[in-house]
Amino acid sequence: MLQSILLILFTILHPFYVSVTEINHNKNAHTLEISSRVFLGDLEHALEREYDQKVNILKPVDKKKVEQLIAGYVGKHLILRVNGKPVSMNYIGYEIEDDGAWCYFEVPNIIKVDQMVIRNDILFKYFPDQTNMIHASAQGSRKSIKLNNPDSEVSFKFN
Repeated sequence: MLQSILLILFTILHPFYVSVTEINHNKNAHTLEISSRVFLGDLEHALEREYDQKVNILKPVDKKKVEQLIAGYVGKHLILRVNGKPVSMNYIGYEIEDDGAWCYFEVPNIIKVDQMVIRNDILFKYFPDQTNMIHASAQGSRKSIKLNNPDSEVSFKFN
């Protein structure tokens, strides 16, 4: 019991800020499938500061508006180049899991991935201790990296 209380107090006194982004090339569908998990409260905080309005992702008054805010924010802070060319992510939606929000995107017409350059500065502006984990898969290979604020860009080669 005491260990549980100490763990809770440690978490409160020393919060950690982590997001996880998965980028997978679906060679059969010729798409990049992107999912990014961000702590719910941190994402709400960033959206409120970014767009100067109250945001409730868990119980939105206007879900379509919240979806637009999430799509706009993540789209501005998660930027991809594939094989040297910038690509546009299409927003699919979000879902809540425990204390996190999974945000889903897709990039169509990606036949092969030789190189991927990823810029991910999600939450960096609002949380100096933010860490963004990235896992990318293509051509049967999986690459991973941990980006600590302010480092926000990585390049992966898959050939």
